[in-house]
Amino acid sequence: MKTMKSLSTALVIFLMAGFSGNALSEEKPVDAVMQQAPASIEMTDGVIRKVDKTNSKITIKHGEIKNLDMPGMTMVFQVKHPDLLDKVQAGDKVKFRAEKSGSAFVVTDIQLDK
Repeated sequence: MKTMKSLSTALVIFLMAGFSGNALSEEKPVDAVMQQAPASIEMTDGVIRKVDKTNSKITIKHGEIKNLDMPGMTMVFQVKHPDLLDKVQAGDKVKFRAEKSGSAFVVTDIQLDK
């Protein structure tokens, strides 16, 4: 009888952990993820040189990126979400945020500069 109660308790704990784990692992919409960029990361001015939707990359001629301690230059970035590439085209003036992820530099947010 005691073993049955222990088994029931263990099953309840296991099921509760499973349900809370599923709730925490739900994917968030792209807009919700993009809004989570740290406010301390300043937007950087740039001009789009090339948009490569096939490889989820974008080439930007940009000013200094302070949070990456990077001088102005033209370079290729990966994008955090391919949907970001739908907002821009070559020649557009933009403001963007970039972060380092492993060995890659990744654009996490981009907006047309009006």
